[in-house]
Amino acid sequence: MQIRNFSIIAHIDHGKSTLSDRLLMRAGAITEREFQNQILDDMDLERERGITIKASAVTVFHDHQSEKFPVSEKFMLNFIDTPGHVDFHYEVQKALQACEGAILVVDATQGVQAQTVANAYAAIEVGLEIIPVINKIDLPSADPVRVAEEIEQILGFPAEDCILVSAKTGQGVDELISALCDKLPPPPGKPELPPRALIFDSIYDDYRGVITYVRVMDGELVKGQKIRFMGTDKVYQITDLGKLMPRPKPVDRIGTGEVGFVVAAIKDLHDVRIGDTVTDAANPAAGQLPGYKPIQQMVYCDFYPSGETQYDELRDAMDRLSLNDSSFSFEPESNDALGFGFRCGFLGLLHMEIIQERLEREFHIHMIQTAPTVTYEVKKTDGTVFRIDSPSELPNATHVEEIREPFILMNLILPADGVGALMKLCEDRRGVYRKTEYIGSTRVMLQYELPLAEVIYDFYDRLKSATKGYGTMDFDFLEFRRGDLVKLDILVNGDRVDALSVLVHKEHAETRGRKLLVRLKEEIHKHLFEIPLQAAIGGKIVARETIKSVGKNVTAKCYGGDITRKRKLLEKQKEGKKRMKRVGSVDIPQEAFMAILESGD
Repeated sequence: MQIRNFSIIAHIDHGKSTLSDRLLMRAGAITEREFQNQILDDMDLERERGITIKASAVTVFHDHQSEKFPVSEKFMLNFIDTPGHVDFHYEVQKALQACEGAILVVDATQGVQAQTVANAYAAIEVGLEIIPVINKIDLPSADPVRVAEEIEQILGFPAEDCILVSAKTGQGVDELISALCDKLPPPPGKPELPPRALIFDSIYDDYRGVITYVRVMDGELVKGQKIRFMGTDKVYQITDLGKLMPRPKPVDRIGTGEVGFVVAAIKDLHDVRIGDTVTDAANPAAGQLPGYKPIQQMVYCDFYPSGETQYDELRDAMDRLSLNDSSFSFEPESNDALGFGFRCGFLGLLHMEIIQERLEREFHIHMIQTAPTVTYEVKKTDGTVFRIDSPSELPNATHVEEIREPFILMNLILPADGVGALMKLCEDRRGVYRKTEYIGSTRVMLQYELPLAEVIYDFYDRLKSATKGYGTMDFDFLEFRRGDLVKLDILVNGDRVDALSVLVHKEHAETRGRKLLVRLKEEIHKHLFEIPLQAAIGGKIVARETIKSVGKNVTAKCYGGDITRKRKLLEKQKEGKKRMKRVGSVDIPQEAFMAILESGD
């Protein structure tokens, strides 16, 4: 039997999931009715948002005959449907390392977009055979000839090699399956060697423990075999093996070059690591597989339990979620205002939003989330350099020689008439211009260096507005650069609230502070006492707002009579408010923490 392993990669919304479903249907794995349901996007969030969040690995079988294979042969096609959004690029990289080939899908109406370029280069870097596919050719506005020329111009694949497909109608899918069988190389592993399998994903099941998804590189895994995880040196016995077809189907063995899942009654979540190597316990392999590059988290924020949720519940939920999503990390954190919680790292703002929603939906967790920040590098006066991912970790200003902020290299693809508006947006965000390239007569590729802190919140929305929805972006981390940054502290009722502190450029500090206090004043409810809000840089107050107290007419019951009675009541009220201001605590709602972001407009 011939084996072919490949990923389906593309820019967001170019039709990867529909094409996956069409391949499943052609192989007889699903019916026409199931084809309509985007069967591989099995998370509620994926269906609601219409995006793929987790890569899905599926096995199907196909009988193929061609010039290269004159006698009909049975092919096992193992393929992974991957996400398209820039925040989930790590999922794509994991998928590519488990394959020998990739289908690069490009929309026949939109052409090559920013993530198309990023994913193509990622596949070329790993050394995969790439088959360019132009999808959605059934649409009235499709222009496959122009798109094929773009693919040749930008990515270097010959225009005549592009396969024209409509995943919706099924047109061209047979030619694509033939190309997969003929053009992609078979897996290179050696069946006679001791087993080595790469863990590329895992999930937690309440009844079966940790289920690991593996790609067997050498040898084979057999039911009942004792296996060792080479990274953690833990030994387990395989109780079940299976493949997704696309529903789980038990098998007795997973051979060289094949993909499947392993169940071994693993109860401890920390025994399994994505990128680890599985081998035979009695006859281990000589060395580990290279695994994956360490993840560079871009965005950090704090999660604190609220309502009925306890700290331990939040920790258990995060443990399970990090098993399924290795690009999410967390560590314990405490805060005077919010108590005990966790400092969490994400690849981007959408990733953060998805994690928050998954915790709330899948684990029924209630929590408060602070405003996102990025990682900074701090050089102290004694020469030591360290990284912080929260402004509250910044040492005293007298010990800090310089603060360096992360810069990214951003590629933007947009219509030519949107260039002026976008260049102004990048200049306003302290961007450094690199180059402009024209793609055909109507589209432009711009390249800018930008501080990540200026991008994480609303840059994507502004980009879409400035380009009438046609602009796309992709970025890579560049380096840490020295910036004229200061820590802006927020004091509520005289107390510094660490969760509201931000690092800002010195020029914008005062303006940012004023805007922030105005937003906080709207979000924090009136209390029985007056609440002063202040923005400070070091010991210097740069802005102030006051939330007036709730008014109560304590003299309402006095009808005329001696004025001293009224004065006595008013003085008593004033004393009470003074005391309350001293001992009373201010309730800060979730919206106040998110106001930090919006004040950056």
